Amino acid sequence: MPRKALPSRTHVLDVFEQADGALHTNEVAERLGVAEESIPGLLRLLDDLVFDGILVARGQRFKLDSRGPASAPAAPPTLHAAKLPAPAKKKGLPPKSPKRTKAHDPDPKPLFEEEAEEEPSRGPGAAKRVSARRGPGGVSSRGAGPSRTRREGLLKINPRGFGFVASPTATGDDVFIGAESLGGAMHGDQVIVEVVARGTRGAEGQIVEVVKRGVTRVSGILQRKGKSAWVDLDDPRIRGPVVLAREIDQSVEGNSGESGQVVVAEITRFPENPGENPEGRLVAVLGRPGELSVEVNKVLLIAGIEEVHSAEAVADAESYGAEVPKEMLEGREDLTHIPLPTIDPDDARDHDDAIWVERTDSGGYEVWIAIADVSSYVRPEKKALDDEARDRGCSIYLPDRAIPMLPRALSSNLCSLLPDVVRLCLCVHAELDARGTIKKSRIVRGYMKSAAKLTYGGVARALRFTDQPPKQPKAEAMVEGLKVAYECSRLLRGRRMKRGALDFDLPEPVIKLVDGKPVDVTKRAKDEGVKKAYQLIEELMIFANEVVARWLLDRELPGVYRVHLPPDPLKLMRLQAMCEVLGIDLDVDSLQTPKGLSETLKAFADHPNAAVLNNLLLRSMKQATYDTANLGHFGLASDAYLHFTSPIRRYPDLVVHRVCHAALTKDEKAKKKALARDAKPEDLQDAAIRSSAAERRAMEVEREIADIYRCFYMIDRIGERFEGTVSAFVGAGAFVTLDDPFVDVMVKTEDLGFDYVIEDDGLMATSKRSGAAIRLGDRIVVDVTDVAILRRTVYAKKARGEGGLFEDDGGRPRFKNVKDRARGSRDAKGKKFPGGGGLGRGRDRDKGGPPKGHGPKKGKGGGGGKKRR
Repeated sequence: MPRKALPSRTHVLDVFEQADGALHTNEVAERLGVAEESIPGLLRLLDDLVFDGILVARGQRFKLDSRGPASAPAAPPTLHAAKLPAPAKKKGLPPKSPKRTKAHDPDPKPLFEEEAEEEPSRGPGAAKRVSARRGPGGVSSRGAGPSRTRREGLLKINPRGFGFVASPTATGDDVFIGAESLGGAMHGDQVIVEVVARGTRGAEGQIVEVVKRGVTRVSGILQRKGKSAWVDLDDPRIRGPVVLAREIDQSVEGNSGESGQVVVAEITRFPENPGENPEGRLVAVLGRPGELSVEVNKVLLIAGIEEVHSAEAVADAESYGAEVPKEMLEGREDLTHIPLPTIDPDDARDHDDAIWVERTDSGGYEVWIAIADVSSYVRPEKKALDDEARDRGCSIYLPDRAIPMLPRALSSNLCSLLPDVVRLCLCVHAELDARGTIKKSRIVRGYMKSAAKLTYGGVARALRFTDQPPKQPKAEAMVEGLKVAYECSRLLRGRRMKRGALDFDLPEPVIKLVDGKPVDVTKRAKDEGVKKAYQLIEELMIFANEVVARWLLDRELPGVYRVHLPPDPLKLMRLQAMCEVLGIDLDVDSLQTPKGLSETLKAFADHPNAAVLNNLLLRSMKQATYDTANLGHFGLASDAYLHFTSPIRRYPDLVVHRVCHAALTKDEKAKKKALARDAKPEDLQDAAIRSSAAERRAMEVEREIADIYRCFYMIDRIGERFEGTVSAFVGAGAFVTLDDPFVDVMVKTEDLGFDYVIEDDGLMATSKRSGAAIRLGDRIVVDVTDVAILRRTVYAKKARGEGGLFEDDGGRPRFKNVKDRARGSRDAKGKKFPGGGGLGRGRDRDKGGPPKGHGPKKGKGGGGGKKRR
């Protein structure tokens, strides 16, 4: 074959489809006849295919991907109908039996994200099972007979039409699903697959049933032609385009939209055969592509998050009036003689906990932890209000606003423990001895009047922990009581740490806004004094949650527990490998106990690579979830733990309050009736399942929107040079966390250096020519080159110079962020960067985005705050 310039994408894919496995760049070049001088260009082409989800990479070895997104646009629909002709077989489609063992996942897992381990659950309320009617060619004769097996799993579609159903076990093979065997199933669906063929290359199957639809709302670009309209989808893994039926071609606002506008559509009719596309209706017309508000609203709408509560829910909330009805005080204990100040961040909008601690004559402590009694207002009989709270599951916190779980009439007024007004509460009242051991405890149905609304800064200043925040007069007046509360919290914290509770101290980002636009992204300034005030509340909230959990267990009452299981041993192996590279002796078995893992964290504290080690350790942790079974909380080293202290913004807390109310009913006959109504095991399990899913949704939305803000901020920083730390390696390159601004950027493998290869363990990239290595935790200097808004990714390349360090005119190493450059950088040809040029790289959301643990955190930790323990 004569040597030639770069081949087309189709020719490259043909090579991989004919290959038995992964191919090195040089092998691809040889098969395609690419000249040596064109290999860098070939590498860029291969890397683009990785980002499009068509290939996965291991260093400079590539193979076909089974799951990732691609940037190829969807074909225009056949107008006037949802049924489309079956796509013609063309180059680029996979062979009938590609290798189907689990492929390397090119999607980098967020370094700071707690990862869910459970299989997606149908749960009550799941969509009715629908048959995936097989279209032409949908039934294979291969493998027919008694050897066929069925399994349920999550369907993931490749943009080129085929898909895989994930194995229920980590070590099992995925089942390959050819395009002709998908039936009406779509990406993200929970399906039942029948295995119809097995061989040396894996299992192949066909979809026989759709258990639950995974995608009901989609975003994309509206297209119109004559009287027909359709939506070209952002995510090419989802079957599209979505055809808009004429009679429902209107958004909820009555705006039918124009071609080229960003829209969100709801699927109203799912396909039944491989040759069909879904039908839908417009939910909203958002505006032009690439605008900040458009991107944020798109995320909220796709997730099904409504910022405005329904009129029915608002009416239920407002039906109680602005003050606590007098009749609701009957049968409750009067706690208005106890000061019970609230202590929250400066910008807190609701106040659901208040505390007071006094010394006893024996040298111990009497503790009062009062929590807003939301469950007396959000009742099952207030159906609209309760249904909406259960569906939302929790409040959501964005850089510029909060979306509360409850209407403002409750969250910011009637349920909020505002100062000098009567409020209903459930209160944990406990007596401790001088060593912190509980002597007795009870739960009180009461009403209270908070004496003050304090802040962490004000408390820290009053306790002389800091001199930075301005003085808060009411905190100064209560300083003696606050001293006792702090002593008690310090005692509780010492006991908790002694039993092995984990304490990850990770930097927290702050996205600064002016007129709604991001103007800076920084690390939250650490004030050790304010941190002590924060820990005061954190420890008392954790204490209250544990007391209530034990209270339920001692009475054999059902509940919804906060469950956190031990880390995954397989994930700990990567941490062990990193420790070996750094010369650290690590006993993985010891990490299976809270105490052993806690001691490891302490050992890492003074290591130069402490941040990287802590992140790897955190990534090995499983995500905490809700369950009706008490399985303990590994991270807190707690045998019994639940969420009780934040019912204004978490539904599980509200459910636990209902059980407590029922159990505290004095009349036995009324108690049985109340428990039968509010403590049904099936209802509690439904609440646990829904709340776990809602929490994951909220975390994903918060992180994606924070990423959007960071991307928009970095548009004006294109062309600037920054110092940072290598925080992760993925198939396509490395992520670097910049010092200032506090943003993660992607450096593609080719931009690390021409001959750098990422090692299989994902801990370093090495130069084949010089042997130089870039490791996790290494310092590096990068130049920001592009921002892809739709991929939520900032791109950069390593600055020239050894290790990424660059030199000043005198040849001296220099670390400096270039902050004073004129905005509107230009490329080498003098052409101005478009600012968000990533919009032109395909409308897919690149799941190879930066680590997403830098979402905003407000409120308190433990049980009382937004830190989701």
